[in-house]
Amino acid sequence: MNVWEFLILLLIAAICGGVAQAIAGFSRGGLLVAIAVGFIGALIGMWLQRLTGAPEIFAVQVGDTAFPIVWSIIGGVLFAVVVSLLTPRYYRTVY
Repeated sequence: MNVWEFLILLLIAAICGGVAQAIAGFSRGGLLVAIAVGFIGALIGMWLQRLTGAPEIFAVQVGDTAFPIVWSIIGGVLFAVVVSLLTPRYYRTVY
C-alpha cells in the first residue's frame, strides 16, 4: 500500500464515518473523529457481517484492500450510538 492508497482509504473512512454520525445524530469532533468512526465502523460492520453470514453489499477496492462501505456505515452508526449514550450531556443554561 502506498501513500495515495492510504489517503484514499482515509477519505473513504471519513465519508462513511460522517454519514454514520449524521444517521446516529452524534456530531462531536471533526474530520479525525469521522475517520475513526469510519474505521471502527468497518471493523464492527465486518464482524457483524461474518457473524450473520450476510453478503458484502458494496465494497471499494483500493489497491489490495477492500473497504466495505455499507457495513462500515452500519457499524459506525452502532458505534456512534453507543458512544453518544455513554458520554455525558452538557446542558447550557441561557439567561
